Amino acid sequence: MYLTLLAVFIVGYLFIALEHTIKIDKAATALLTGTLCWVIFIIGRDSFLVNISGDESIHFVTESLRENLGEISEILFFLLGAMTIVEIIDAHEGFSVITDKITTTNRVKLLWILCLLTFFLSAALDNLTTAIVMSALLRKLIHDKKDLWMFAGLLIIAANAGGAWSPIGDVTTIMLWIGGQVTAMHIIKEIFLPSLVCLLVPLAIISFRFKGHITKPTEHYILDSHGYQVSSFEKNLVFAIGIGALLFVPIFKTITHLPPFMGILLGLSVVWITTEIIHRNKTIEEKKTLAISNVLRRIDTPSILFFLGILVAVGALQSAGHLGDMSRLLDANFDSIYAVNFIIGVLSSIVDNVPLVAGTMGMYSLETYPPDADFWELLAYCAGTGGSILIIGSAAGVAIMGILKIDFMWYLKNISLLAFIGYVAGILTFMLIN
Repeated sequence: MYLTLLAVFIVGYLFIALEHTIKIDKAATALLTGTLCWVIFIIGRDSFLVNISGDESIHFVTESLRENLGEISEILFFLLGAMTIVEIIDAHEGFSVITDKITTTNRVKLLWILCLLTFFLSAALDNLTTAIVMSALLRKLIHDKKDLWMFAGLLIIAANAGGAWSPIGDVTTIMLWIGGQVTAMHIIKEIFLPSLVCLLVPLAIISFRFKGHITKPTEHYILDSHGYQVSSFEKNLVFAIGIGALLFVPIFKTITHLPPFMGILLGLSVVWITTEIIHRNKTIEEKKTLAISNVLRRIDTPSILFFLGILVAVGALQSAGHLGDMSRLLDANFDSIYAVNFIIGVLSSIVDNVPLVAGTMGMYSLETYPPDADFWELLAYCAGTGGSILIIGSAAGVAIMGILKIDFMWYLKNISLLAFIGYVAGILTFMLIN
């Protein structure tokens, strides 16, 4: 049953990768894979849980599922809240505040501007929120699908690289920060340069291939069939409150110690109430596409369900012991912290980096590697940036994949090698400075 569960996960993963070839939506495949993994786990529980039997084993599996679902729901609610805020800003044409200032159509210049903006923004927000915001910006700046996907692929690298050097930039860095493995200033000092190199190397390579100018979308965004458009005051107000709500999330977490999804829900409620107030005197037709109740219909639900399915499947592997076995296998066969973390980073492009880092934190105590040891710093970098190698290897990648409908195989052919080269370059930089 151990191998059966692993085989189901691998087959499901292949079906997700070949979504456009087999013409089955990846969300459906992910949900089926996640469900089957837990079915196999509970049917074969006696082979997985050798020290537990009878009703206790059933209780263990169901409680493990509930625990995993609790952790997953935090990510899903965060994703839902952030996507809604971004959509309501978009509905009020708020992103024109930024896009109007980006006048260049030169592919190389625009790529560098957007990637560096993403890199620093993801350190202040986090890589998932930044990916959602930048996806909305891309749709406003680029018309051609090929250009749109290429820019999006580089933005995934930028978002993950930016999140790796900040204690609040990625879920894994937050885990290591809260767990005491790293301190805020030390991770910034040690990981900033490797993370920057991780982005700059792919950017430099692609700059030699990019030529010419991008085509901007020509049609003007009309809010409803009557041609009603928001005022400049409403546009700027919603943009300021929306972006402020996103930026407030890490501050909220630091002050209250509550999960980030609570901060995003607080921000969403403030944006919602604000839009209700400023549009309260408008007619139903005028409010048609401005109210959040209508904007919610534009949220990409299949992407959220895909996220649910893939994380549930990974949760089964974690609870059944596959990820723990993998960690112990790495520990037994590799003595170098560079080799262990390199492999963890590559694996994080296939398996969610959160359980991988959680398993690694459980394997190595603070007595083995004290706070701010090279091992923990490199783990933060590798787990954060390794996910860029495949589009479904990170929350940022999954979000952009869903929003912009990027094909898994296209990303594999066009972006994965660039991401891997940047990933390795960052590790070499870390080795040189340490």
